[in-house]
Order: sequence, then structure tokens, then C-alpha cells
Amino acid sequence: MTPGPQAPHLREPAPRALLASASVAVALAAADTYVVVLALTDMMAGVGVGIDALQRATPIISGFLLGYVAVLPLIGRLADLTSRQRVLLSCLAVFVVGSIVTALASDLGVLVAGRVIQGVGGGGLVPATLAIVADLWPADRRGLPLGIVGAVQELGSVLGPLLGALLLAVADWRWIFWLNALAGVVLTAVVVRTGGGMPWRLRAGPLALAVVGLAVLTLALAAPEALTTSVALGGPFVPFGSATSVLLTPIGVLGLVLTSGALLWWLASAREVLRRADLLGAVLIGTALAGVILTFAAAEPEKEVVGPLGYVLLPVAGLAVLAYLIHHRRAADPLVPRGLLRGRAVAALVVSLAVGVALVAVVVDVPLMARLVHDTSETGAALVLLRFLVAVPVGALAGGWLLRWLGDGPVAAVGLLGAGLGLALMSVWGRGSLATPASVLVLALVGLGVGLALAPVNNAALAHAPEAAHATISALVVVARMIGMVVGLALLTAIGLHQYYGAVAALPDPTDTTALVDAALVQVHWVFRGAALAAVLGAATALTLGRRPRRGAAAAGIGH
Repeated sequence: MTPGPQAPHLREPAPRALLASASVAVALAAADTYVVVLALTDMMAGVGVGIDALQRATPIISGFLLGYVAVLPLIGRLADLTSRQRVLLSCLAVFVVGSIVTALASDLGVLVAGRVIQGVGGGGLVPATLAIVADLWPADRRGLPLGIVGAVQELGSVLGPLLGALLLAVADWRWIFWLNALAGVVLTAVVVRTGGGMPWRLRAGPLALAVVGLAVLTLALAAPEALTTSVALGGPFVPFGSATSVLLTPIGVLGLVLTSGALLWWLASAREVLRRADLLGAVLIGTALAGVILTFAAAEPEKEVVGPLGYVLLPVAGLAVLAYLIHHRRAADPLVPRGLLRGRAVAALVVSLAVGVALVAVVVDVPLMARLVHDTSETGAALVLLRFLVAVPVGALAGGWLLRWLGDGPVAAVGLLGAGLGLALMSVWGRGSLATPASVLVLALVGLGVGLALAPVNNAALAHAPEAAHATISALVVVARMIGMVVGLALLTAIGLHQYYGAVAALPDPTDTTALVDAALVQVHWVFRGAALAAVLGAATALTLGRRPRRGAAAAGIGH
């Protein structure tokens, strides 16, 4: 059922229970994407960065996105070559480690490192889970399980900021990540149970070295002040030279060396799988994705399209893509199997990209509009956005259910057309529009439309790909959506800002506050117009995804 070698002691998995546990894990990672929104100022203060330097907080967000996206193709490929469950459990372990590092962070560098590690683990959960669905359910029965995964993932995005706000009301921001770690440990045990057991036997040597290394790192990060300032015992905790990070101390370096040694030991034992996974190709693609993410996610939307290093990173990303294309033609086992990206698979990626553009336009600019016209707080603006966010998981469930009768193309096309219509209506909203009952309906329409497209995109991609590439194509679908979000936001904001500056220049009185707000609304309107166009183009592309799926012999699968 699952490609790759299996441990001989595994039991038959419980499909529905495994789907539930894996989906909750995906939701946990999705929640962590947005959980820092309200906690950002507290996190910065916790690592010694003042509120007057909040622009330095950008790496906390972009670092998570970097980890989430850059290694997704490699993780997807590994999930195809080994066990889906093995990759799922490994990603959960990485997520737990990242959460602990983040919770213990005392300086910005460690905090960002923890977020990057979290992103790596959280991102890898998605393709592994989607591939598990493909393994456990036949093609004509996948719609609803895929819809459940999409719905739970989006529900996590909804609950993330709310849970963060609740925790901040009663506890320190670090408890957000301690609870993440605890939830990750519990989910690991549940996945082992529902998946039929542990999919591999841990080797004592690298495991022991990793435990010792992580223990030393934990001591470096969490050592009590009485120990670090002790004349007799504090020497190993003194930073080298002018360094300030706790990791640049004798004990911190020792922990890094031990942990790195355990990782290299494991890599050596897995060299055959890594060779088949095309590690060089993964590095090239990861470099390209990292360049794009850091270029656009690190930019300040109010001032620039690309980040400070964008004009260096984008050429590097372009060269990495060119190098990968050359490598792809020559490699015996390329990262992306030959013939995978054609026909409906390419269409699925395009539709996923359009979904990302539509999604991010609403998530970013609706709260912005709320703050502009109502002078509300970030929390109040987030509550306005809930009208949209709650509708997305509902649409995802409905989309998965409808696939059985209508097929991928019609469901995705109708969803994105509805989203495009809603975004077009939003592009003419005035000052009082958000306070009207109609705005609730419009935001719900866009949310339902975006949600409807989630399951069809994944289903079409999986249906096209061979079983041995299910996780790889799922990873690429996620990458396309994230690229749509990051790049789409930057480009649409650039267009909106151009219109804003033009509107300001045309004002007879540039100090007129009311007129300046109207000019700012022009910027928001253009973002919505661009997103509406992306949604319509996505709908047109979605029509090529196919109609009602055929029922084949696979209907006898265990998910039937």
C-alpha cells in the first residue's frame, strides 16, 4: 500500500483514525504559521529587541516560511521513497524540536532558528498526509478525506491567532511553543498507534548521540543564572569574543557539534535513500525557493516590492533553477520524476498558485481596510477577518464532498469564480462597507470559494501522478500555493502602492486625513482587483482538471 520498505512488525493501519491524527498534526502546523501575529511584540521583547526595532521581527515570520517551503520537495520525495508514516513522524519530531528551541530562545538568532526548524517540520506534514490519503482511499473516494485535510488545515489557521491571544491573556508567549511541543509529542504517539506501529527501528548509536547533544543544547539555552554567572562553573557559558548568543559559548558549540554528529551519522546510514532522492537537486530547488521567499517575504509591503537583498537573491534563485533544469536532464533519479509535470498536474499547480493569491489578498488587506476605516485594533481587525476564515474550512469540506458527483474541474472552477466575484465586489467597497450585513455575505462567498478549490486541486494532482510520486506532487502543490501567497502579495501590493501614490499626488490638500484614507482605500481596491483576476484565471485553468472521476477497480480499497 505505501511505497518503500516497511518494517516487518507493522500492523494494518486504521485509515480514519490515522487520517484524523495526521490532519490534527497539519492543523497544528497551520496554526503555528499565524500564532505569532499577536505575540510578535512580546516575542521581540523576550529576546531583547525593543518595540522601536520591530522591523527586525521580519525573520521570525520569513524564517518559518523559509523552512516550510524550501525543503518541501525533498520531504515529498523522501515520503515517496520510504514510508509516509516514517516521514510524518520525523516531521513531527522536527516540529517538536523547533518548538522547544523557540520556547527557550533568549536572543533573536536562536528564535529565528527555532522558527525555521518548526517550518521544516510543519511543512513536511502536509505532503505526507495527502499521500497517506491517496494510499488509503481509492481515487473515486478521496474527495471527502482530502476535503477534511484541507478543512482542518484552514481551521488551524483560523484558531492559531485566537489561541495565541487566549494564551497571552493568561501566560507568557513561550507557553505557546511549549504547548506546541507537548501537542507534537502526543500526536506522535497517536500516529504510531493509528498507523500500525513504529515504522522503523531506531539505531542506538545516533539516537544516544542526538539525545546527549540536545540535552547539552537545552542546558546552553536554559541554564539558570546562578550557573551561568558562577565563578567556578560559569566558564562554559561565557560567549566567545564579542559574541552575544548563548550558542556561541563552549557548551553551546559542544551541543551543536554533538547534534550535528548525530545528524551526519543518520545521513550516512540513509545515504542510499538520499541518493535516490536526488540531494543535489533538492539543494538547487531549495536554494531557488529560499531566494524567492527571502526576497518577497522579507520586504516591507508599505515601502518595497522586494527585500533588502532581493536584487542579489533573485538572480541566485534564477541560476539555481537553470542549474536544476540541466541537472534534471542528466540525473538518473531526479528530485521531480520525469514526466510528472505535464497535463493536469501543471494545471493543478497553476490553480493552487491562484488560490494562494486570492487567499493572501483577503488575509492581509481586509484587516488593513478595517484598521483604515474603523481605526480598530489588530484584534478587532482579526475578528472582521473571521467572517472569511470560518468559511474556508466549510468550503473545503463541501468541495471534498462534491468531488464524488461533479469532479475536480467543475468544483474548483465554481469555487474560484465565486471567489473572483466576491473579490470584485470588495474592490468597490467604501468606508462603511465592512459594517454592513452584505460584507459578511461577500467575505463568506470568497471564503467558501477558496475552500471549494482546495480538495479538487490536490485530488487532480494525485490522480495524475503515479503512486510512487504522490507525496512529491502533493509537496509541489503546497509550494505553488505558498509561492502564490508570498509573491502575489508583493506584486499586488506594489500595484496598489503605485495607485496610492498617484492618488496622494493628485490631492489638493495632502494633509486632509479623510482624503488620505480614501487614497489608502484605492491601494486596497487594486489588491482585490488583482486577486479577483487571479481567481478568474485560476477558474479557467481549473476547467482542464477534469469532470466526474471514473470508478475503477480501486473502489475495493480499504477506505471504501
